[in-house]
Amino acid sequence: MIIRLLLGDQLNSSHSWFEEQDQSHYLYVMMEIEAETNYVKHHQQKVVAFFSAMRNFAETLISKGCQVYYFKINDSHNKHSFEENIKGLIEPFSITAIHYQLPDEYRLYQLFKNFKSLFSLEVKAFETEHFFCSLSEIAELGKEKKYYLLENFYRYLRKKHQVLVLNDKPLGGKWNFDAENRNKWKNQVPIPDVVHFNNDVSCVVDDLKATNIETFGKSTSISNYPKSREQSLLQLEYFTTHLLPHFGTYQDAMHTDEAWLFHSNLSFAMNVKMLSPKEVVQHVEEYYLNNQDKVGLAQVEGFIRQILGWREYVRMVYWNKFNEVKSSNFLEHKKTLPEVFWTGKSKMKCVATCAQNSLDHAYAHHIQRLMVLGNYALLMESHPDEVDVWYLGVYVDAIEWVQLPNTRGMSQFADGGIVATKPYISSGNYIDKMSNYCLSCSFDKKTKTEENSCPFNSLYWHFLDKNRSKFESNQRMKMMYALLNKMDKKELSKINERAHYLIEKRNI
Repeated sequence: MIIRLLLGDQLNSSHSWFEEQDQSHYLYVMMEIEAETNYVKHHQQKVVAFFSAMRNFAETLISKGCQVYYFKINDSHNKHSFEENIKGLIEPFSITAIHYQLPDEYRLYQLFKNFKSLFSLEVKAFETEHFFCSLSEIAELGKEKKYYLLENFYRYLRKKHQVLVLNDKPLGGKWNFDAENRNKWKNQVPIPDVVHFNNDVSCVVDDLKATNIETFGKSTSISNYPKSREQSLLQLEYFTTHLLPHFGTYQDAMHTDEAWLFHSNLSFAMNVKMLSPKEVVQHVEEYYLNNQDKVGLAQVEGFIRQILGWREYVRMVYWNKFNEVKSSNFLEHKKTLPEVFWTGKSKMKCVATCAQNSLDHAYAHHIQRLMVLGNYALLMESHPDEVDVWYLGVYVDAIEWVQLPNTRGMSQFADGGIVATKPYISSGNYIDKMSNYCLSCSFDKKTKTEENSCPFNSLYWHFLDKNRSKFESNQRMKMMYALLNKMDKKELSKINERAHYLIEKRNI
């Protein structure tokens, strides 16, 4: 009997493992273990969504005639270790070999590499067969500096996989329609409701309560995250039909009453591999080609860029630059993460709304993560280690390969520019431009130094002033430094004084 180990983010029913007619020689092993729940504190809904999907996948395999050994989190025989649990199966099942799919997280990749020295059995690794790029391909791409620019990487994959191209030229004459995807949503078009699966996860919640697993965020016995491939496909179809026609236009928008807007909410299903990025991109592209009267190219390209471009890009960065990114702190920030990230309470409407959404739903869309919460953590000089822990723990779709480059690189600029060519920071003006948050905020979005001035305003200019030596020569920041250099010295002094006060206060 051969063990085939499956991780919680390897729920790929289309993997070649399952194409074999004779499954009698294989024991599929899945584990809910504390080693995976406790490496950071996770949002309860994240843990529950993973366990629910894992349990459903195990049941599906059993229904198809596969042999499955499943360790639940509160099983008395669960040793809460991959190695120890496997050791306990070798003799009872006469195990002759251990097969596993290559983990997407570096720490597990290293752990599983050691299996050959831990077990006196054949140990063999397999590709996950999920991403557009294999690990060997991204290793090759990572050798060329040009592919660390997203646009170059994105165009390469568009051409290679013939996505929205004709004769290697982009449909519509442009590779990128980002300039058309920055509109504020002001009820111009109605937002369809999100898909409600209403999955009963009370048994998973009860199992967690019976253990010493420490979680945070809002607890719920009903989950709207998909637990099966069938639900994931339903979510994909719903997005394509109802949300995609306006996705691109409003993909950067934010609103107090609309947490999801036109976003797909497909990232969890893709990241646990119930959906493949290839089928998602193909489905969306085909829908566009067959329904050009219903959906425009800018909407479609904006979405595909997130999947084919950014998602694959950050994975390439993760595997090729892991050691550089993981320990980086380019700006030498050392402060604790403000309490609003854990409580959702702040006088700043934008920060409070985005933090509370995150705590309530284990979800926030990319602009909320980057330009509100990430922007705030950065300008408040939070230590990137603390920011990492929160982002990895709070979001249902957060797996380190996608979280680390996004947080450490894109959001906090801790990597010194591997991922982003400039820090993603803003004053209150950008947030007002893209949302309705400022309308109901107690702070004044227009002033910088008053007691009721928007904190983002003083924090933003303080950051630029403090980090002149690092960014003044950056071509993308020339305009902002030109404005800073024209600023009255007394005014700048007042700005810095207020920023220092806010940074030290932490809780605003």
